[in-house]
Amino acid sequence: MASCRFWGVLRGLRKLVCPTRMITRAFSWSIIVGVMLSSMVSGCSPTYFLRAAYEEGRILWRRQPIADFLTTPDLHNDTKEKLITVLAVRDYAQNVLNLNVAGSYASYSYIDRPDLTYLVIAAPQTELRPYTWWFLVVGHVPYKGFFSKSAAEAEAERLHEQGYDTTIRTSAAFSTLGWFDDPLLSHLLRFDKIALGEVVFHELFHNTLYIKGAGAFNESAANFIGHRASIDFFGQRFGRESAEHRRAVQLWEEELEFADFIEEIIVNLSGLYRRDIPKKDKLRLRNEVFARSKAEWAQRVATRPAHRFRGFPQQPLNNAVLMHYGVYLKNLQLFESLYELEGRNLVRTIDALEQSTQNGGEPFDALRSWMNKHKTGAIEQAG
Repeated sequence: MASCRFWGVLRGLRKLVCPTRMITRAFSWSIIVGVMLSSMVSGCSPTYFLRAAYEEGRILWRRQPIADFLTTPDLHNDTKEKLITVLAVRDYAQNVLNLNVAGSYASYSYIDRPDLTYLVIAAPQTELRPYTWWFLVVGHVPYKGFFSKSAAEAEAERLHEQGYDTTIRTSAAFSTLGWFDDPLLSHLLRFDKIALGEVVFHELFHNTLYIKGAGAFNESAANFIGHRASIDFFGQRFGRESAEHRRAVQLWEEELEFADFIEEIIVNLSGLYRRDIPKKDKLRLRNEVFARSKAEWAQRVATRPAHRFRGFPQQPLNNAVLMHYGVYLKNLQLFESLYELEGRNLVRTIDALEQSTQNGGEPFDALRSWMNKHKTGAIEQAG
C-alpha cells in the first residue's frame, strides 16, 4: 500500500494538537517559522507547507481512541472486526516484531473525502529514473504529495511542459515517521482486513526504519515487511489453513509476480533507451514495448479476475507509471533472499535490515554486501 511523507519538518506542529486542544500564539509562531524556513531550503512554497500542516492538524484533531470508537452504538460488525484487527496488528508489531509502534494506530480519525492524498510521480521520457523532490529530514523522494487534486494536477502539468512523463496516484495512508501518533484513517476501513493489516504493518515499519533520500528502498522494504508480517500474523491468529492466511499468502505471491513482470519491462526499455537512435524512434519503439507488455499481462491474468494487478492493461503507460511501480516493487526478491538467509524469521530479518544499512551508503548495495558477508560466514561455520 502506498505511503506518503510530505515533509520532515514542522516540528512545532507536534504542539498543535494537545490534550486540551488549545493552540497558543507561541505554538502558531513556531509553526509559521518552521514553514518559512522549510520552504526556503526545500524550494516548496509556504502555501504548500501550510496546507500540509493544516490537513495533518485536522487529522490529529479528529482522533479518538479505537477502544472508545468500538463502543459506538450500532457499529457494523464488519467495521468492529476490522478495528479489533488493527489493535491486534499493532500489538503484534510491537510485542512480536519489535517495531516502533508508540501510539500509532491506537486511535481513529474520520476523513471526509474518498481520497486522502494525491501523489505526483515524474520521469524523463527516455530514461528510467524518477524525478525527485527534496525535503528536510527525509531528503530526496520520488514523489510529491498533495491534499488537493487540482494542486497535484498543476504540478504534473508543470513537469509535463518541461518534457517529463507524469502520473498521479492516490494514496490511502501516509506515515509521519513517528513524529506523531498516526491514527487509523476512516477510509482505510473500505479494505478487507487482510489488506488493512498489511497497510498498518507497512506504515509501522516506516516508523522503525526510514533512510533519508532512499525512497525506493524505504517503500519496497516496507512493502516486503507489510506482506510478510501479515502472512505471519494471520497465520498465527487464524491458523495456517485459514482463509485469512491463504489470502495473505496469495496477495504476496501476486505482488512478487507483478514485480518480476515490471522488472522485465524495465530491462527491455533500459536497453532501448541506451541505443544511439533519435528520440522520436525511442518513443515509437517504447510504445511498442508498452503495447506488447499490456497484451502479455492481460493474457497472463485472463483466468484470474481477482488478481490485484488485473487492471494494469487498461491504464495509460509511461516511464512515470513504471517508476511508481518501481518505487514499491524494487528488489523484492532481494528481501525474500534475506528472509531465507535469516531462517524465515521476520524479527531477525528486520534486525538485519537495520544492521546492514546503519553505516550509510546506497542501501540496496549495503544490504547485498551484508548478505554476502553473512553467507560466507555461514558457509565457513558449516565447514
